[in-house]
Amino acid sequence: MTFEQLSPMMAVPGPLPRDDDLSWAFEMKWDGVRALAWLDGGPVRLASRTGRDITVAYPELAALGSAGDGPLLLDGEVVAFEDGRPSFAQLQPRMHVTSAAAAARLASRIPVSYLIFDVLSAGGRSLLDVPYGQRRELLDRLDLGTGGGSWQVPPSFTGHPGAGILAVSRQHGLEGIVAKRLNSSYQPGRRSPDWRKIKNVLRQEFVVGGWRRGQGGRTGQIGSLLLGVHGPGGLAYVGHVGTGFTEQTLITLGGRLAALQQAASPFASDLPREHARGAVWVQPRLVVDVAFAVWTPEGRLRAASYQGLRNDKDPANVTRET
Repeated sequence: MTFEQLSPMMAVPGPLPRDDDLSWAFEMKWDGVRALAWLDGGPVRLASRTGRDITVAYPELAALGSAGDGPLLLDGEVVAFEDGRPSFAQLQPRMHVTSAAAAARLASRIPVSYLIFDVLSAGGRSLLDVPYGQRRELLDRLDLGTGGGSWQVPPSFTGHPGAGILAVSRQHGLEGIVAKRLNSSYQPGRRSPDWRKIKNVLRQEFVVGGWRRGQGGRTGQIGSLLLGVHGPGGLAYVGHVGTGFTEQTLITLGGRLAALQQAASPFASDLPREHARGAVWVQPRLVVDVAFAVWTPEGRLRAASYQGLRNDKDPANVTRET
């Protein structure tokens, strides 16, 4: 199996481990794009969590390929910072680039960092069955440097109560933390309870099944997106999002959705009349990232806000997380 065919292990939503449970490590949850990195002496090679080659999009990470004693396969997150905090909005223009020239121009304006949190193979030896605690110790010993800030290995905290780490993440405006069981193996492509994500805000990916036309200042543009998640009965409607868009976002989404338009609703059941009225239905292929306040008892989003497009997520795998 090549590294492009190796899907990253994913976390599931879960409670904080008990303060007296010392079998867990805690990492900050970074608001970026997951990527596997292959280091073998030459320029780094990067693959998204769907296996797409994303190397060309991030030229400032090229020198990482010669860091450490390769070959190495690393797992981490590509992040753009704004005022010292990860910003998914800042990362958006970098995510969809396929031209080396365009990527170079953007890199000078919106630099990214690769935050490394796992090592999956070293020196030709697979580490997938090695417990996380040992993999993490090896990662810390690799001395990968920082590449002038283009990559780093953020700390993993052990022996500390998770509630305190979560409070620190909240103080720094981060999305939350990830708790990882120290004796857990790396399970490619699986969402495992051995990795738990504990968020400060509710946020996840949703599939776009349609959109409603805007009014007033948004006449002729998208007013709101109609969102769904996959469940046992098909694509379930969970509500709409009409805030968080920039003008450029509306133009981009408009172009992407125009190419996906279809006559029938992709949702498995009827929408509320006021939401379906005047809706433009689309093939459920586009995935967006949305923050929201709470799930209602009816399974709908409340106070939803658009965060960005996700081209690294298979729509078929989008399910309700919380």
